[in-house]
Order: sequence, then C-alpha cells, then structure tokens
Amino acid sequence: MELAKLPFYAKISCILISLICFGYIFYIGNDIITPVLMAFLFAILLVPIFTFLNTKLKLPRYFAAITCVLLFVAFILGILAFISYEVTDMANDFETIKKNANSFIIDIHKFIKAKFNISIWEQKRYIGNVAKDSVKNGSGTIGSAIMTISDLLLESTIIPIYIFLFLLYKDHFTLFLSKLINKENHSVLKDILSQIKISINNYIISLILEMVIVSVLTSFGLWIIGVKYFILLGLITGILNLIPYIGILIAGVITLLASLTGSGETSIILGILIVNIIVQLIDNNILVPLIINSKVEINAFVSIIGIIVGGASAGISGMFLAIPLLAILKIIFDRIESLEPWGYLLGNDMPKNFAWRIRKTRSQTK
Repeated sequence: MELAKLPFYAKISCILISLICFGYIFYIGNDIITPVLMAFLFAILLVPIFTFLNTKLKLPRYFAAITCVLLFVAFILGILAFISYEVTDMANDFETIKKNANSFIIDIHKFIKAKFNISIWEQKRYIGNVAKDSVKNGSGTIGSAIMTISDLLLESTIIPIYIFLFLLYKDHFTLFLSKLINKENHSVLKDILSQIKISINNYIISLILEMVIVSVLTSFGLWIIGVKYFILLGLITGILNLIPYIGILIAGVITLLASLTGSGETSIILGILIVNIIVQLIDNNILVPLIINSKVEINAFVSIIGIIVGGASAGISGMFLAIPLLAILKIIFDRIESLEPWGYLLGNDMPKNFAWRIRKTRSQTK
C-alpha cells in the first residue's frame, strides 16, 4: 500500500512512529552510530580530493583513500600539536597563575563581604562543605571522566578507518541505493545524493571559515587588551565555538584562567568578557546568517530543537551532527512528494503574503 493513499491521520502516525523508532535506535546505539556519521561527513568533505587523486593523478583507489585520510589526520594533528606546544609553554607560568588566582579569589571574598555582609570565614566554610560533597561523589566523576577519555580515544582511532572505508566503497554504496530504488526514480536519487554532497561540503567549509574568523577576531581583541598567549586562546575559542551554546562558555573560562598568567587585574578580566561578548555578537548576527544559514536552509526553531535533542542523545558529537543531519533530511523531504510538507517545515522560507496565499488556495479548491 502506498503512503499517499492512506488517510491523513494514518500518514502522520506512520511518520511519527518512524521518527520515534529512528530516534530510539540512535539513542541506544549512539556509541556506534555517532562515529559512523562523523566519518560520513568528513568523507563527503574529502571526496573532491579523492576524486582528483583517483581520476586525475590515476592513483589506485586504495592509495587515494589512504592519502586523503593521512591529509585529514595530519591537519588535525597539526592543530593539536600547536595547542600542546602553547599549553606546555603556559604551564611554566603555573606559579604566577596560582598567585594571581589566590589574589583574585581574595578580592571576590572581600566584594561578597562588602555587598552581602557574609564573612570570609562563612564563605570558606560553605566552599569547604561543597568540596566535601564533591569528594564523596568523586569516584563516580572520575569513572565517568575515564570512560569519556577512553571513548574519545576509540573514536579518534576508528573515525579515520571509517573515512577510508567510505571513500573506498562510495561507488558501492551508491549502487546499493540505486538497487533499492525503482529505475524511474534514479534521477531523483541522483539529485538527492548530489545535493547532499554540496550541502555538507558547504556547511563544513562554512564552519571552518567561521572558526578561522572567530579565532582571528578573538586573538586580535585579546592582543589589544594585553592578554598573554592570545593566539592560542583565540584558536581555542574558534574551535570550541563549533560546539553550540556551551563551547563559547568553556572558551571564556579557559581564557579567564589563562589571563592570570599576567597581572590578574580586574580590568583585564572585564576586557576579556567584553571581547568575548563583541565577538559573539559579530558571530551570531553577521557570520552565522551570512556564512552558515545561507548554506544550510534550516530555520532557527528546528535548529535549536535539533541541537538540544542531539546533545541529549549523543552529547557534544550529537550537537555537532544535528544541523547537517537536518539538512540531509530536508533535502530528502523536498524531493519526495508525500514528505514535501515536512521539508517545508524544516526550511527557512518566510511567505511574504501568507493571507493572500490562503485565499488563493481556497479559491482553487472551490
């Protein structure tokens, strides 16, 4: 039975049940599915390089795929090596950080005492009680941290392998999809795959461009106010900015801690907050609409829900995957007649004369 011939309530029920099933499968199997999806996105980004090596330079598929993976790994390791070098250099200022941190904490204690009439002894007692509670739950926290680190190491090892396999068998997967679809729909399938490739490429390149601009702006702002290691902190801010919502908060905390390698003055801390706020205003109001939203036509409401659901299902990786997966769903929905309304729901199309459209639709139905 065709879906289009079912009653409206039956179609809605089938679609909702399918979404719930897919969501549940993703939730219980995110440890397996998430690395595969991450590798799929990066493999799409590397397809042009793979095609160039395989068709233009006549390299065998195995060597072309391995070369792409090695270039990808070298790029990631280069960034990590730079960050590690700068962090090691920053560790030499540990005593300065400790001294300025103590001075800063004393200033906070004095401020709370002056404004809220809470003695320093009471503040330290409260902090001590919180610390004791943390120690009691420390074993679970340490265990969770170890599991997180082990999962991260496993993903960093297996994702390059998945990328290699996706590149190696990309034509095999395409032929498999063509065998699932009737021949009269092959043109639609070809259009869907082509648009998915273009959309994902544009999205990832746009993210990299946004990361570079945010890094440069943050580094320049921190350099102006005299923060040490401004290049490292700008790069960390740009990378963490890729994580929606919480990334910039983590970057702000790291920058504040790093600022203690200098004088630790309150003016520097206020300057850091102002720089982060200005960069975020530029990012949210100029960079994201101009660079990201123009490449991925997903409305803000659906994006926020997708990011929240992705974060609840698979953590930071799920938040990162939410937008490209929604973009893929929109491309598929837009090209299947029975699912076209759902594609419109995900999209960012704002009708300028909605009332006129309603009247026109009603007149046509009469």
